[in-house]
Amino acid sequence: MKKWFGSAAVCFNENKEVLMVRSNDSEGWGVPSGEIEKGETPEECCIREVKEETGYDVKIIENLFVKETVIKGINVKTYYFKVEKIGESEGINDPDKDLDNFIHIYPEDLETIQRCS
Repeated sequence: MKKWFGSAAVCFNENKEVLMVRSNDSEGWGVPSGEIEKGETPEECCIREVKEETGYDVKIIENLFVKETVIKGINVKTYYFKVEKIGESEGINDPDKDLDNFIHIYPEDLETIQRCS
């Protein structure tokens, strides 16, 4: 079975708003995440993906957990980290100001977000 390894970031600003992203081809929202590249650690991947997807520089505060699941026949292993942004923020893109009011790509992440806030 094919395997995929990735990292994800849970990041809050000073107002306890969580940083979320939405891809162009999806209605669902999720925390910044992506695939670990060859020679990259899960931590390096996390920092890179947040920068690529949001423009924010971050530092890792805490290793949260590792989620293992199967998606469309692929074994998926994702390392979750709590991160803190470095520098000024232009705001968090939460259109409704309420996590429960929009579609999550991974609904199980909502519990993690709420626990870390």
